[in-house]
Amino acid sequence: MKTDLNPEKLKKSFPFSTAVQIRFSDIDGYLHVNNGVYFSYFEHARAVFLYEVCDWNVMTIGTVVGRIEIDYIRPIHLQDEVEALVKCSRLGNSSFDLEQYLIGKDKDGGEHVFAKCRCVMVAVDMQTMRPVPVPEEYRLKLASV
Repeated sequence: MKTDLNPEKLKKSFPFSTAVQIRFSDIDGYLHVNNGVYFSYFEHARAVFLYEVCDWNVMTIGTVVGRIEIDYIRPIHLQDEVEALVKCSRLGNSSFDLEQYLIGKDKDGGEHVFAKCRCVMVAVDMQTMRPVPVPEEYRLKLASV
């Protein structure tokens, strides 16, 4: 599956975005964001998405990562401005896929796609930590974005 990596087109096709703060401690010896830190950026974006878009109450029905795939496209540097795009791309019974991108501008103003992510999330009962169907109230919100 080939994806158009045009930042402006991507931005228009994702109704949700959130800013990513790059910290000095994210930078490794190669002077760019360490590859492991991308997981934190995507995790933060998912959490904000579920809270702001779905008003998801994780104290009753939680979400856990069942699978995650990241494609690193371009290094992120300390002076880059980055935002994360998130949308639901598949709804199953107890799982759903979130498609995510890190896009932004470099220090010279050039726009780029830095990374893309596909994350399979599983709804779980917080008492038993067993999979449960995605509650209808969240299903409707996930389907609308």
